[in-house]
Amino acid sequence: SDSKLLNMVGINTPRKDNSPLLQCTHHMCPIRVHWHVKVNYKDYWRVKIAITNFNYRMNYTQWTLVVQHPNLNNVTQVFSFDYKPLAPYASINDTGMFYGMKFYNDLLMEAGPSGNVQSEVLMQKDKNTFSLKQGWAFPRKVYFNGEECMLPPPDSYPSLANSAHPSRVSISTLFSFGLLVFVVMWG
Repeated sequence: SDSKLLNMVGINTPRKDNSPLLQCTHHMCPIRVHWHVKVNYKDYWRVKIAITNFNYRMNYTQWTLVVQHPNLNNVTQVFSFDYKPLAPYASINDTGMFYGMKFYNDLLMEAGPSGNVQSEVLMQKDKNTFSLKQGWAFPRKVYFNGEECMLPPPDSYPSLANSAHPSRVSISTLFSFGLLVFVVMWG
């Protein structure tokens, strides 16, 4: 944004009491983590992760994002974040850590045009262990720099369409088709 506040000398340095100066949002949190299902392929699905900083006085250097999601054991490719699976139990791999690539996006700048980082994650589908039904497209837990982010309850997530609804054929369409057949056969 072209805020005059961003151009003031010393505005991006912390105050003595370290109180934040936040961009006005409906949630008034300093960080927003956005998880967006971009594409649902036959064998894969692609998610976009965007982290936005709403704090005018703080940069986040060497930030980390920890996500708990049941399909993280099938991560195929992460495009512009580094990724490390966190598997404290060998049989369960539902947690992973995303962090910025050194000298590329490891610094999340203060609020403004440069105050976000984003990446895309490609995950393979395993229909035996995972589906996109019932909110499973979204993470169970998210932590930014070690602090848990509040997520809406799973039943408030939008449901994803799994198939097209069968179209209903109207009586007028059937009548018109029948009339056409009659004219062709007797005409």
